[in-house]
Amino acid sequence: MIVVLDFGSQYSQLIARKIRQLNVYTEIVPFNTTLAQIKKMKPQGIILSGGPASVYAENAPQLDKRVLELGVPVLGICYGLQSIAHKLGGKVEHSEKREYGHADVMCDSKDPFWNGLGAKQKVWMSHGDKVVKLPKDFKALGKTDTCPFAVVRHAKLPIYGVQFHPEVHHTVKGNDILRNFAVDVCGCATDWRMHDFVEKTIADLREHVGDRRVVCAVSGGVDSTVMAVLLHRAIGDQLVPVFVDNGVLRKDEVQDVIERFNGLGIKIKLAKSGSRFLKQLKGVSDPEKKRKIIGRTFIEVFFDYLKPTDFLAQGTLYPDVI
Repeated sequence: MIVVLDFGSQYSQLIARKIRQLNVYTEIVPFNTTLAQIKKMKPQGIILSGGPASVYAENAPQLDKRVLELGVPVLGICYGLQSIAHKLGGKVEHSEKREYGHADVMCDSKDPFWNGLGAKQKVWMSHGDKVVKLPKDFKALGKTDTCPFAVVRHAKLPIYGVQFHPEVHHTVKGNDILRNFAVDVCGCATDWRMHDFVEKTIADLREHVGDRRVVCAVSGGVDSTVMAVLLHRAIGDQLVPVFVDNGVLRKDEVQDVIERFNGLGIKIKLAKSGSRFLKQLKGVSDPEKKRKIIGRTFIEVFFDYLKPTDFLAQGTLYPDVI
């Protein structure tokens, strides 16, 4: 697997998705995940994401230098490259000219990281800082007109950095670059499939829950529906899916959700609580106050269904995990 250390980049999920599309498993974790936790994941490679901060700024997310000493390949992307340079004695400065858009990288390297790629590649830049001095034992593999260290690596260790973003569509050979890192540099097998992950997750859930009961809230949206379907496949009627009618749903939405879950073979419990919500909302015009009232009342209603169960299941978006 590949671990992506997230430094606040808007592209972190995209990095993970592009690696998974290579049939290599990856997980995103926060930049300050402990070294012990990273070791426990047993990664074959680590990717350091980009980020909006400046590495030299106060309170900027900082790389634990020991990550570079784990003996596994590392790829720093944009802020990730700058973090490597900053931590190992190089120098990062604010660029006179902020780069945002297409750039041509000149890289005539025989390094495995650049396998099958030509000497000139069109890439996507998005940065206000750049490396102006490499750390000891690092060398430049590629450059642009304004960025002398667009592609770098350690002279002996498989530690790489790119100033551009290979994960975005606008870097023409970006998928090839990520594949080279994951497969040729890290040695990852390309045999991971989402189907295998789903089946393993279902088996793990079944073993963990045993004969106990699990409650979850469903809305009819993608996240909670996927969660409910997987749980139902794992534990069947031990699942207690609850749909809260808050009185301000769209016309026929309650019946639509019930029918859709019936079509999936899942019977949901309907909490008809519209009058309770509307009573709390009466006379309130401020949108933020309304939102908080709805959230608080939802929890109060949902808590009634927690008592006879053993576990609470939560389905959420990956950015919320981060």
